[in-house]
Amino acid sequence: MVQGISNSGSNYYGQIASGSKLQSAADGAAELSIVEGEKAQINGYNVGTRNAEDGKSVLNVADAGLSSIADSLQRMRELALQASNSALMSKDEKKAIQHEINQLKQGISEIAQNTEFNTKKLLDGSNSDMHIATAPDGSGPSLDTGNATLKALGIEDFDVTKSFDVKTIDNALKMVSDSRSSVGAQSNSLDFTIGYNTQTAYNLTAATSRMADTDVEKAVLDKDREQVMQTYRFMIQKKQQEQEAQKLSMFYM
Repeated sequence: MVQGISNSGSNYYGQIASGSKLQSAADGAAELSIVEGEKAQINGYNVGTRNAEDGKSVLNVADAGLSSIADSLQRMRELALQASNSALMSKDEKKAIQHEINQLKQGISEIAQNTEFNTKKLLDGSNSDMHIATAPDGSGPSLDTGNATLKALGIEDFDVTKSFDVKTIDNALKMVSDSRSSVGAQSNSLDFTIGYNTQTAYNLTAATSRMADTDVEKAVLDKDREQVMQTYRFMIQKKQQEQEAQKLSMFYM
């Protein structure tokens, strides 16, 4: 009996020292299974949050590249409007304008080809379906950052020294604007996912804590009560032994 009480007391010490009342499956097999499942979910939501944050970084890099391309297209449109003033524009002046346009086109091409995140190209159309695992089961959205190459924008052969239409630049600007709008919408969606994951992980952590963490005040009280009961039972046992000894003594007298 005394040994059993001692083991119980040592369990309280372990719970208080570790902060966990589930030291082993013996302390609650069902509870331990639930807690381990919830921990897996919590870890999944936390990793999903980090993945979503990485996804937002991807979208931010893409948006910065698209913004630069939009600026170049705006300048190209200004130059195209200048070149449209054929009554006052000489051939040499148009060639000079086209020279600047070519430089702008080269810049757009370089941005489209070289905008990357972790070696993945974002604006050349080669990674239009980038999966982001934002949920504990690995599911999540696919990111599309668009295609901003000269060919995709329809300005590969734009030349003001030949027949041209300013609407060609307008169409390219609309495509870039649409891509930026899509990137913004995807970023907002990831913000929602980050908020949901964070709140859900917090709620699950609180639930797990209620089930697994030691109620230190209660554990101390239980430990003290066990010690008092142990002392009381020891005294009773000792008294019983003394009474038995007296009976035996009287018998042999």
